[in-house]
Amino acid sequence: MKNLLNQLLELYLILMDIQMPIMNGLEASKLIRAMERPDAKDILIVGVSANAFSEDVQKAKQNGMNEYISKPIDMSKLFEAIKKYL
Repeated sequence: MKNLLNQLLELYLILMDIQMPIMNGLEASKLIRAMERPDAKDILIVGVSANAFSEDVQKAKQNGMNEYISKPIDMSKLFEAIKKYL
């Protein structure tokens, strides 16, 4: 079932919260990038967090995120981040 879901599910964008319970967004992004799906290396991952320090942005990008925006989400900043990859 998991393989079938992977084959049917086509993703274009992931909004990844950095501070999730069981697995944080940095770990999750790293795992996504390591997946054997053909889109795993190219899917746009935008990290979302209340932390907006430059070291947080750097950590996010080192762990496979393309962009990083702070909460509360400013929709114009989100759209600008997405537009870079269209």
